Amino acid sequence: MGGYFEVHLKGTVRLVPLTTDAITIGRAPGNEVTIDSKLVSRLHALVERFPAGWSIRDLGSTNGTTVNGSPLRPAQILRDGDRVEVGPARLVFHAPAGQSGTRTVGVEPPPPPPPLTPREQEVVAVLCRPYVMGGTAFPEPPTVRAIAAALHITESAVKKHLSRLYDKFGLTGNDDRRRSRLAGEAVRRGVAGPG
Repeated sequence: MGGYFEVHLKGTVRLVPLTTDAITIGRAPGNEVTIDSKLVSRLHALVERFPAGWSIRDLGSTNGTTVNGSPLRPAQILRDGDRVEVGPARLVFHAPAGQSGTRTVGVEPPPPPPPLTPREQEVVAVLCRPYVMGGTAFPEPPTVRAIAAALHITESAVKKHLSRLYDKFGLTGNDDRRRSRLAGEAVRRGVAGPG
């Protein structure tokens, strides 16, 4: 059986299967694990699959995240039975069958960023601005229209650049969250950062 989280909140328990390589936790609708509480940031934490196993990292949330009662530092490998606390919710991690429950030292570094044209770099910078500017929560990425206005180019041009960026970052599918996933990958791989 694949891995999953048991989400304990307000006397209820629900199971969230680990069916993709990245799962977001937060207050905003659209997160794979949505926790409706003012103690939880809109985009609070990210759970990602690596060859060594699953890791979790806090995304600059206002109230932080704990794993087994200890504050979460930049990223941590999850082990079977780990308890993650996000606001009023407690999530119990269950590792996929066959994944060892032993502690792994460190988290695998992200792959290097793909080569980008100067205009693609500008599109990524505008796309990631809400993610790197700080604040109390991570807002949604800007719309295609907002990116076009910021760069003084057409929406059609922005869509073409985004399409090439999705390919370069290996983001398949055509879901509504692709801009969010692209922003997350760009920040993770060091393409966009403060300043």
